[in-house]
Amino acid sequence: MVSISTNVKSSSGSQASGMNFKGALSLLTTLFFMWGFLTCMNDILIPHLKGLFDLTITQAMLVQFTFFGAYFLMSLPAGWIIGKIGYKMGIVSGLMVAGIGAAMFYPAAALHSYGFFLCAFFVLASGIVVLQVAANPYVAALGTPETASSRLNLTQGFNALGTTVAPIFGGWLILNNTSQDLASQAQSVQTPYVGLAITLVVIALVFAFVKLPKIQDSEETKAEGSAWKIRHLILGALGIFAYVGAEVSIGSALVMYFGDEGLHLYGEADAAKYVAIFWGGAMVGRFIGSAVMQKISAAKVLAFNSVMVAILIVISMLTTGYVALWSIVLVGLFNSIMFPTIFTLAIDGLGKHTSQGSGILCLAIVGGAIVPMIMGVLADRFGLANSFVVAIVCYGYILFYALKGHKH
Repeated sequence: MVSISTNVKSSSGSQASGMNFKGALSLLTTLFFMWGFLTCMNDILIPHLKGLFDLTITQAMLVQFTFFGAYFLMSLPAGWIIGKIGYKMGIVSGLMVAGIGAAMFYPAAALHSYGFFLCAFFVLASGIVVLQVAANPYVAALGTPETASSRLNLTQGFNALGTTVAPIFGGWLILNNTSQDLASQAQSVQTPYVGLAITLVVIALVFAFVKLPKIQDSEETKAEGSAWKIRHLILGALGIFAYVGAEVSIGSALVMYFGDEGLHLYGEADAAKYVAIFWGGAMVGRFIGSAVMQKISAAKVLAFNSVMVAILIVISMLTTGYVALWSIVLVGLFNSIMFPTIFTLAIDGLGKHTSQGSGILCLAIVGGAIVPMIMGVLADRFGLANSFVVAIVCYGYILFYALKGHKH
C-alpha cells in the first residue's frame, strides 16, 4: 500500500463540507469491519475447499498465496488509481471490485473449479487493497493530526471485530454442511458469498451518494535519497513479512489442526469456534497492549510477546489434547500488538522518507502469501504440528528486530 499525506479540505475554515467528521468516521468503520471479516473467512474456506477438491495442505494454502499476493501486485496500482479518482470514488470502486470477487464464488462453486475460486479470491483481495489504500489516510485526515493514531486504532478495533465474527459465521453457514454430496458442499459457499456481494454493493451505493468531507493531498518536498537504504526500515519490512506470514499460516491451519490433520478433537464446524477465539484474543490483546505501552517501551513489549508466542507454539507442538489446543489459541492474544508496533518502529525517524517507507512496509504484507506455502509444503511432508516450526523462525526474527534490528 502507499501512504499518502492528506488533510481535510474545509468549506468554512473549521467545518468540512457534507457529513461531519463523526458521521464520516462511523461510516468508514463499516469498511474496516468488512475487510477484516472477508480476510478471516479464508481460514474457514481453506479446510472446506481442501475437502471439496481433495487437496494437499500446500494446494489449499494457494488460497492465501493468491489473496495476499494481490497486496503485492495491487498496492502501488491502487495508490495510482486513487490519485486519479480521489478517495471517495476509490472507496466506492474498491467495494464494487470486492463485490464482484464475492459474486464470483457462485459460478466457481457451480462449475466446481478450484482455479475459478482462486480467481475469485484474487479479485476480492484486489478490491480490499483499494479500500485499505483509500480508507486509512481518509480516517487519519478526519480530524487533527494529534488524534489520528487514536482514530486509526478505533477503526482497527472494528477490523478485529470482523475477524472474530467471521469464523462463527463461516462455521455456521459453510462448515456445518456435513453432506457427502460434493455439489451440496460446493453450494454451501454460494449463499454466504452472494449475501456478502450484495452487502458490499449496498455499502458502495451508500458511499456513492452521501456527501463526505473532502480531503486532498498535502504537498510534500521530494526527499533526497531512497528509503530502501535505511537499515531499520528494511529490517522492519522483513519483520512485517515474517509477522503477517506467521499469523496467516497459523490462522489458516487451525481448523485442520484441531481436526483430522492434528489433534483429532473437533469437526470443522466446532473447530471454527476456536478460530473465533484466536482472533478475539487478538482484539482483546490490542487494547491491553495499548495500555501496557503507556508504561513500557514498544520494543520491550514486542520482544516479550514474540518470546511468549514462540513458547506457546512449542508447547502446542510437544503436547496433545486441550493443552495443545489452548496454547495455540492463546497465540492470538500475544500476536495482537505486533503489526502496528513493528510498523511504528520501522518508520520512526524517517522524516520525508516516511511516505515511501510506509509503502515498502505494506508491500511486505506479501509474507501472508509466501510463508503459508512454505508451511504447507512442510505440513504435507512432516505433519501439520511439525510445520509450525516455520512460525517459530518468523517470531525468532521478530525478537531480533525488537532487541536490535529496530535501532537506527
